[in-house]
Amino acid sequence: MVVGGAVVGIALAPALGLPAVTAAVAGAAAGGVALALEIAVALRRGAQTMPAPRAAGDAKLLDTSAIIDGRIADVAATGFLEGVLVVPRFVLRELQRLADGGDPLRRNRGKRGFEVLQRLQGLGGPSVEIVDDDVPSATDVDAKLVELARRRRARVVTTDYNLNRVAELSGVGVLNVNDLANAVKAAVLPGESLRVQLLREGKEPGQGVGFLEDGTMVVVEHGRGLLGQEVLVVVTSALQTSAGRMVFARPRGDGGAAEPPDA
Repeated sequence: MVVGGAVVGIALAPALGLPAVTAAVAGAAAGGVALALEIAVALRRGAQTMPAPRAAGDAKLLDTSAIIDGRIADVAATGFLEGVLVVPRFVLRELQRLADGGDPLRRNRGKRGFEVLQRLQGLGGPSVEIVDDDVPSATDVDAKLVELARRRRARVVTTDYNLNRVAELSGVGVLNVNDLANAVKAAVLPGESLRVQLLREGKEPGQGVGFLEDGTMVVVEHGRGLLGQEVLVVVTSALQTSAGRMVFARPRGDGGAAEPPDA
Protein backbone atom coordinates (compact mmCIF):
# COMPACT_ATOMS: atom_id res chain seq x y z
CA MET A 1 0.00 0.00 0.00
CA VAL A 2 2.94 2.34 0.69
CA VAL A 3 4.53 1.54 -2.68
CA GLY A 4 1.19 1.97 -4.42
CA GLY A 5 0.80 5.39 -2.81
CA ALA A 6 4.26 6.44 -4.08
CA VAL A 7 3.43 5.33 -7.63
CA VAL A 8 0.15 7.24 -7.59
CA GLY A 9 1.99 10.32 -6.32
CA ILE A 10 4.50 10.18 -9.19
CA ALA A 11 1.67 9.76 -11.72
CA LEU A 12 -0.14 12.80 -10.35
CA ALA A 13 2.97 14.97 -10.05
CA PRO A 14 2.64 16.68 -13.50
CA ALA A 15 -1.03 17.48 -12.88
CA LEU A 16 -0.29 18.91 -9.44
CA GLY A 17 2.79 20.80 -10.61
CA LEU A 18 4.99 19.09 -8.02
CA PRO A 19 8.44 17.54 -8.35
CA ALA A 20 8.26 13.78 -8.82
CA VAL A 21 10.24 13.08 -5.63
CA THR A 22 7.97 15.26 -3.49
CA ALA A 23 4.84 13.67 -4.94
CA ALA A 24 6.26 10.19 -4.41
CA VAL A 25 7.02 10.91 -0.73
CA ALA A 26 3.56 12.38 -0.18
CA GLY A 27 1.91 9.37 -1.82
CA ALA A 28 3.94 6.93 0.24
CA ALA A 29 3.01 8.76 3.46
CA ALA A 30 -0.68 8.65 2.56
CA GLY A 31 -0.41 4.94 1.82
CA GLY A 32 1.28 4.37 5.17
CA VAL A 33 -1.52 6.15 7.02
CA ALA A 34 -4.16 4.08 5.22
CA LEU A 35 -2.29 0.87 6.04
CA ALA A 36 -2.07 1.77 9.71
CA LEU A 37 -5.82 2.47 9.82
CA GLU A 38 -6.64 -0.89 8.25
CA ILE A 39 -4.44 -2.72 10.76
CA ALA A 40 -6.06 -0.89 13.68
CA VAL A 41 -9.57 -1.75 12.45
CA ALA A 42 -8.62 -5.41 11.94
CA LEU A 43 -7.17 -5.67 15.44
CA ARG A 44 -10.26 -4.10 16.95
CA ARG A 45 -12.56 -6.53 15.15
CA GLY A 46 -10.42 -9.44 16.30
CA ALA A 47 -10.59 -8.29 19.93
CA GLN A 48 -14.39 -7.97 19.72
CA THR A 49 -14.99 -11.39 18.18
CA MET A 50 -12.42 -13.36 20.17
CA PRO A 51 -14.05 -15.02 23.23
CA ALA A 52 -12.66 -13.95 26.57
CA PRO A 53 -10.32 -16.59 28.02
CA ARG A 54 -11.63 -18.48 31.03
CA ALA A 55 -10.23 -17.03 34.21
CA ALA A 56 -7.89 -19.31 36.07
CA GLY A 57 -9.58 -20.95 39.02
CA ASP A 58 -13.19 -20.49 37.87
CA ALA A 59 -13.60 -24.27 37.47
CA LYS A 60 -14.38 -26.21 40.62
CA LEU A 61 -13.73 -29.93 41.13
CA LEU A 62 -16.33 -31.62 43.33
CA ASP A 63 -15.08 -34.33 45.64
CA THR A 64 -17.18 -37.21 46.93
CA SER A 65 -17.78 -35.70 50.37
CA ALA A 66 -19.16 -32.42 48.97
CA ILE A 67 -21.49 -34.27 46.60
CA ILE A 68 -22.87 -36.58 49.28
CA ASP A 69 -23.19 -33.68 51.73
CA GLY A 70 -25.65 -32.06 49.31
CA ARG A 71 -25.39 -28.46 50.49
CA ILE A 72 -23.45 -27.54 47.34
CA ALA A 73 -26.71 -27.93 45.42
CA ASP A 74 -28.45 -25.51 47.80
CA VAL A 75 -25.63 -22.99 47.30
CA ALA A 76 -25.82 -23.38 43.52
CA ALA A 77 -29.59 -22.85 43.62
CA THR A 78 -29.12 -19.43 45.25
CA GLY A 79 -27.06 -18.16 42.31
CA PHE A 80 -24.00 -17.36 44.43
CA LEU A 81 -21.92 -20.07 42.71
CA GLU A 82 -20.35 -19.33 39.33
CA GLY A 83 -18.11 -21.19 36.92
CA VAL A 84 -18.09 -24.85 35.93
CA LEU A 85 -18.58 -27.71 38.39
CA VAL A 86 -16.26 -30.50 37.26
CA VAL A 87 -16.87 -34.10 38.35
CA PRO A 88 -14.07 -36.49 37.39
CA ARG A 89 -15.07 -39.96 36.31
CA PHE A 90 -13.07 -41.51 39.17
CA VAL A 91 -15.33 -39.63 41.65
CA LEU A 92 -18.38 -41.16 39.97
CA ARG A 93 -16.77 -44.59 40.29
CA GLU A 94 -16.28 -44.00 44.02
CA LEU A 95 -19.95 -43.04 44.37
CA GLN A 96 -20.88 -46.19 42.45
CA ARG A 97 -18.78 -48.34 44.81
CA LEU A 98 -20.60 -46.82 47.75
CA ALA A 99 -24.03 -47.33 46.15
CA ASP A 100 -23.22 -50.98 45.37
CA GLY A 101 -21.68 -51.73 48.78
CA GLY A 102 -23.07 -54.15 51.31
CA ASP A 103 -23.40 -51.63 54.14
CA PRO A 104 -26.86 -49.94 54.07
CA LEU A 105 -25.49 -46.62 55.32
CA ARG A 106 -22.79 -46.53 52.61
CA ARG A 107 -25.36 -47.50 49.98
CA ASN A 108 -27.61 -44.63 51.01
CA ARG A 109 -24.67 -42.21 50.86
CA GLY A 110 -23.79 -43.32 47.34
CA LYS A 111 -27.38 -43.04 46.13
CA ARG A 112 -27.69 -39.61 47.72
CA GLY A 113 -24.58 -38.51 45.83
CA PHE A 114 -26.13 -39.42 42.49
CA GLU A 115 -29.36 -37.66 43.45
CA VAL A 116 -27.41 -34.49 44.30
CA LEU A 117 -25.63 -34.59 40.94
CA GLN A 118 -28.96 -34.96 39.14
CA ARG A 119 -30.28 -31.97 41.04
CA LEU A 120 -27.23 -29.90 40.13
CA GLN A 121 -27.67 -30.76 36.45
CA GLY A 122 -31.30 -29.68 36.56
CA LEU A 123 -30.80 -26.36 38.34
CA GLY A 124 -29.80 -24.36 35.27
CA GLY A 125 -27.07 -22.56 37.24
CA PRO A 126 -23.41 -23.55 37.03
CA SER A 127 -22.87 -26.20 34.36
CA VAL A 128 -21.87 -29.67 35.52
CA GLU A 129 -19.11 -31.24 33.43
CA ILE A 130 -18.22 -34.93 33.69
CA VAL A 131 -14.61 -35.43 32.62
CA ASP A 132 -12.58 -38.55 31.91
CA ASP A 133 -9.29 -36.98 33.04
CA ASP A 134 -7.38 -39.28 35.35
CA VAL A 135 -4.09 -39.27 37.22
CA PRO A 136 -2.71 -42.81 36.85
CA SER A 137 0.31 -42.00 39.00
CA ALA A 138 -1.94 -41.36 42.04
CA THR A 139 -3.60 -44.24 43.86
CA ASP A 140 -6.31 -42.67 46.06
CA VAL A 141 -9.09 -40.34 45.01
CA ASP A 142 -7.92 -37.40 47.12
CA ALA A 143 -4.47 -37.41 45.52
CA LYS A 144 -6.03 -37.64 42.05
CA LEU A 145 -8.29 -34.67 42.81
CA VAL A 146 -5.47 -32.47 44.07
CA GLU A 147 -3.22 -33.22 41.09
CA LEU A 148 -6.06 -32.77 38.58
CA ALA A 149 -7.01 -29.46 40.18
CA ARG A 150 -3.39 -28.32 39.97
CA ARG A 151 -3.21 -29.22 36.29
CA ARG A 152 -6.49 -27.49 35.47
CA ARG A 153 -5.76 -24.51 37.73
CA ALA A 154 -9.09 -25.26 39.39
CA ARG A 155 -10.28 -25.28 42.98
CA VAL A 156 -11.50 -28.26 44.99
CA VAL A 157 -14.93 -28.21 46.64
CA THR A 158 -15.03 -30.45 49.70
CA THR A 159 -16.21 -30.97 53.27
CA ASP A 160 -13.23 -33.24 54.07
CA TYR A 161 -10.82 -31.61 56.51
CA ASN A 162 -7.86 -33.81 55.52
CA LEU A 163 -8.35 -33.18 51.81
CA ASN A 164 -8.66 -29.47 52.62
CA ARG A 165 -5.25 -29.50 54.31
CA VAL A 166 -3.53 -31.57 51.60
CA ALA A 167 -4.87 -29.30 48.85
CA GLU A 168 -3.74 -26.15 50.66
CA LEU A 169 -0.25 -27.58 51.23
CA SER A 170 -0.11 -28.44 47.51
CA GLY A 171 -0.98 -24.88 46.52
CA VAL A 172 -4.47 -25.77 45.30
CA GLY A 173 -7.40 -23.51 46.14
CA VAL A 174 -10.12 -25.01 48.34
CA LEU A 175 -13.80 -24.15 48.81
CA ASN A 176 -14.89 -25.87 52.02
CA VAL A 177 -18.66 -26.05 52.37
CA ASN A 178 -18.33 -26.22 56.16
CA ASP A 179 -16.42 -22.94 56.21
CA LEU A 180 -19.16 -21.36 54.11
CA ALA A 181 -21.86 -22.65 56.45
CA ASN A 182 -20.05 -21.21 59.46
CA ALA A 183 -19.52 -17.88 57.72
CA VAL A 184 -23.22 -17.32 57.00
CA LYS A 185 -24.49 -18.15 60.49
CA ALA A 186 -26.18 -15.27 62.22
CA ALA A 187 -23.89 -13.31 64.53
CA VAL A 188 -24.66 -13.58 68.25
CA LEU A 189 -23.30 -10.80 70.45
CA PRO A 190 -22.68 -10.73 74.21
CA GLY A 191 -25.68 -9.41 76.10
CA GLU A 192 -28.24 -10.73 73.61
CA SER A 193 -30.94 -13.10 74.78
CA LEU A 194 -31.97 -16.35 73.14
CA ARG A 195 -34.15 -19.31 73.82
CA VAL A 196 -32.51 -22.71 73.69
CA GLN A 197 -33.56 -26.18 74.75
CA LEU A 198 -30.89 -27.84 76.87
CA LEU A 199 -30.35 -31.40 75.65
CA ARG A 200 -27.31 -32.76 77.48
CA GLU A 201 -24.61 -32.03 80.02
CA GLY A 202 -21.49 -30.07 79.09
CA LYS A 203 -17.88 -31.06 79.62
CA GLU A 204 -17.49 -28.87 82.67
CA PRO A 205 -19.45 -29.45 85.91
CA GLY A 206 -22.85 -27.76 85.96
CA GLN A 207 -22.98 -26.97 82.25
CA GLY A 208 -25.93 -27.66 79.97
CA VAL A 209 -25.71 -27.80 76.18
CA GLY A 210 -28.27 -26.95 73.51
CA PHE A 211 -28.26 -25.99 69.84
CA LEU A 212 -29.66 -23.16 67.76
CA GLU A 213 -31.60 -23.87 64.57
CA ASP A 214 -28.49 -23.40 62.43
CA GLY A 215 -26.58 -25.99 64.49
CA THR A 216 -24.60 -23.57 66.64
CA MET A 217 -23.75 -25.14 69.99
CA VAL A 218 -24.79 -23.15 73.07
CA VAL A 219 -23.02 -23.97 76.34
CA VAL A 220 -25.01 -22.70 79.30
CA GLU A 221 -23.37 -22.15 82.66
CA HIS A 222 -25.38 -23.61 85.57
CA GLY A 223 -27.65 -25.31 83.02
CA ARG A 224 -27.31 -28.89 84.18
CA GLY A 225 -30.38 -28.67 86.38
CA LEU A 226 -32.44 -27.36 83.45
CA LEU A 227 -31.91 -30.27 81.04
CA GLY A 228 -34.95 -30.99 78.87
CA GLN A 229 -36.29 -27.45 79.28
CA GLU A 230 -36.38 -24.50 76.90
CA VAL A 231 -34.46 -21.80 78.72
CA LEU A 232 -34.08 -18.07 78.20
CA VAL A 233 -30.35 -17.35 78.35
CA VAL A 234 -28.06 -14.34 78.03
CA VAL A 235 -25.01 -14.64 75.76
CA THR A 236 -21.71 -14.04 77.55
CA SER A 237 -19.27 -14.80 74.72
CA ALA A 238 -18.86 -16.57 71.37
CA LEU A 239 -15.98 -18.63 70.05
CA GLN A 240 -15.15 -19.65 66.47
CA THR A 241 -13.43 -23.05 66.29
CA SER A 242 -12.43 -25.37 63.45
CA ALA A 243 -15.50 -27.45 64.27
CA GLY A 244 -17.85 -24.45 64.08
CA ARG A 245 -19.13 -21.63 66.23
CA MET A 246 -19.80 -22.03 69.96
CA VAL A 247 -21.84 -19.67 72.11
CA PHE A 248 -21.45 -19.42 75.88
CA ALA A 249 -24.36 -18.17 77.96
CA ARG A 250 -25.97 -18.19 81.39
CA PRO A 251 -29.63 -18.49 82.38
CA ARG A 252 -31.41 -15.17 82.53
CA GLY A 253 -31.94 -14.59 86.23
CA ASP A 254 -34.83 -12.12 86.10
CA GLY A 255 -37.15 -14.47 84.22
CA GLY A 256 -38.32 -11.61 82.02
CA ALA A 257 -39.28 -12.08 78.43
CA ALA A 258 -36.77 -11.23 75.76
CA GLU A 259 -36.83 -11.64 72.03
CA PRO A 260 -34.04 -13.64 70.37
CA PRO A 261 -31.97 -11.86 67.74
CA ASP A 262 -33.35 -11.74 64.21
CA ALA A 263 -32.52 -14.77 62.11
